Amino acid sequence: MATEAKRQKVDDSSERLKDFLHWCDRVGLVLSNKVCLSKEGTVADYGMLATDDIEEGEVLFTIPRPALLHQGTTKVSSLLEKGDGSKANIRVQRTANCSGLVMVMSSTPPTEKQSLESSSGWVPLLLALLYEYTSPQSHWRPYLSLWPDFRALDQPMFWSKEERAELLRGTGLPELVDTDLSNIRREYKEVVVPFMLRHPDLWSPDTHTLELYTQLVAFVMAYSFQEPQEEEDDEDEEEEEEEDKAPNPPVMVPMADMLNHVSDHNANLEFTAESLKMVCVRRIAKGEEVFNTYGQMANGQLLHMYGFTEPYPSNRSETADIPVANLHKAATQGAQSESERALNEERWEVLCHMTRDRGALVFGERGCLTDSELHSALKVVLCMSAEELSEFRDNDGWEEDEEDEEEEERISRAFSIEGLPELQPAWRRLLHQAARLTLSCYGDGRPEGPDADRALLEDRAALGALSSRQRRALQVRLGQKMILHRLMQLTQL
Repeated sequence: MATEAKRQKVDDSSERLKDFLHWCDRVGLVLSNKVCLSKEGTVADYGMLATDDIEEGEVLFTIPRPALLHQGTTKVSSLLEKGDGSKANIRVQRTANCSGLVMVMSSTPPTEKQSLESSSGWVPLLLALLYEYTSPQSHWRPYLSLWPDFRALDQPMFWSKEERAELLRGTGLPELVDTDLSNIRREYKEVVVPFMLRHPDLWSPDTHTLELYTQLVAFVMAYSFQEPQEEEDDEDEEEEEEEDKAPNPPVMVPMADMLNHVSDHNANLEFTAESLKMVCVRRIAKGEEVFNTYGQMANGQLLHMYGFTEPYPSNRSETADIPVANLHKAATQGAQSESERALNEERWEVLCHMTRDRGALVFGERGCLTDSELHSALKVVLCMSAEELSEFRDNDGWEEDEEDEEEEERISRAFSIEGLPELQPAWRRLLHQAARLTLSCYGDGRPEGPDADRALLEDRAALGALSSRQRRALQVRLGQKMILHRLMQLTQL
């Protein structure tokens, strides 16, 4: 069954589509004669159909890099990428966040480019889109005219807070969206508005509002592409071993963003030095839709970023998170004495220091996807004796051994669906109870199994009476609950 639509794309005339195709010709975007854009026969308004049989390896379209829309190709690129030419007044400084190295002025004010730095890294692109989207003379107008009405965007950030809390309780999405919205507001107020006020001839807070900025963030989440990092040579990897390289910023890719998504896709976007190419990865018969993929993503991720879900059980990338805090709660509930409860609190302090912002363990259909973290949490922390914990603290952790592939494989097998039933009873009891506690977050404090949601999904009349948001939330809840329920079965004593 095909996925629910990625987009509710435009309700426009065929003239706009013709203008876009003429624009593609002008910018050198080459479209194969074996495909066409169509509203008929696709899962979501506009899509791409095969007009002839297409074999694996055939190129469906090629997009030259100058046709990509980003801060380097916009009309205001010189301003957005403006730096200071005086190297004498610049020093390099490592930051504590994911931005890695930044240039810091020692005696002069920050450059325009530096003033746009933010935790998201998206501000230059968003300013470019704000400018181009509201400029009637934009070079990108034929492409922009095919963008959807932003009022149709339906990621959870556009739901009411009450609706998110009701429909997505327990999934982790309400908290994630609240963080997103808070970051967007702060970024707009502290970075974007001051920049716009310095350039009133190009931007205005009256036109380029927080509402429009938020809509563009959602649009970039749903429609942009990120180029994979180039693979480093072994020597380069050793030199940058301790550095977390920031991901490439997103870019808008005309034509590619009109393809819809399924996990079982038949085309893939490839990046070369001169262009981007959409390449067929398996045979597509005449009349079939061309599908791209956004990667292996659970329905919760798809809903959060793109506003759609894949119907159960077609998404083979479903995951469910168990907060590390629930492992601690499970251990505390099993404590038999006050001294054991006190020891659990000490273990929890160490575990919090170890996990930092990685506060959840991720499970998928084949077992735990964060097996090393789970192994550390169970073996090193939650099951440490008082003596072992004291030694651990005295040594400020443990000495890190060189990577052992056999050990990694052993841990991976231990926390797979085949290995989980064979874990020692104490570990199985902790995992079972942690999964039970996580399931209780979906309802009124009692573990909520998947049966009620699955019955609702199978009841066509009841399912048809739900709103689109209710149906999508149902898909997210059911996928997560099925994984947690199975984990409870595998760890049952």
